[in-house]
Amino acid sequence: MINKKNIENLIKNAGDAKIVAAVKQRSIQEINALLECGIDTIGENRVQDLLAKYDETRAFKWHFIGNLQTNKVKYIVDKVSLIQSVDRESLALEIQKQCQKRGIVMPVLIEVNLDEDSKGGVKINELYALLKFVSALPNLKLEGLMFIPPIDAPMQTYQQIHQIYTKHKFEFNLSILSCGMSDDYQIAIKHGGANMIRPGSILFNSKRGEKNEGDTNEIVIV
Repeated sequence: MINKKNIENLIKNAGDAKIVAAVKQRSIQEINALLECGIDTIGENRVQDLLAKYDETRAFKWHFIGNLQTNKVKYIVDKVSLIQSVDRESLALEIQKQCQKRGIVMPVLIEVNLDEDSKGGVKINELYALLKFVSALPNLKLEGLMFIPPIDAPMQTYQQIHQIYTKHKFEFNLSILSCGMSDDYQIAIKHGGANMIRPGSILFNSKRGEKNEGDTNEIVIV
């Protein structure tokens, strides 16, 4: 279940930064318990898992925070309030297409790749072009940037993140810098200027993936 003491400390240390609880492989019971502690926004890495949990977690605002395949966009655009991981033009175009069909505008973040080994994220030298492209799409609302720093990244990496965000903030009217998870959220806030964090394991007592009462059956999508 949830670790209330850790959550209390997290909320205190996070200050004004928005907490988006990463709930990958967490049960419905664990997720819904977060509401008692004042956490009302959750994020999922996989479309399949988001769909499996969605109907029983409607009290929350949902963010999508993982690598998103274009053929899965149609399943989530009417369910999430923010897609944090836009990293290519083809994905932005598919979000535009699906949102236009539904007459909605989707807030998005651009995911930036600081690590060549990372699977997702736009390279820094291609960021400006993608910012321009996304900002011109009428059914997308460009809100900011998302980063996943390498494990044990030094303070200088977070300073670089802050510099990248600041460089583009005013031209594109950015308001969100999403960076920091359970192990690095404090340095992400202090040195990176993060105003949105995505903690996961620190919120819970059980190890990720352990079976708990309230687990849902997986939904298969194609």
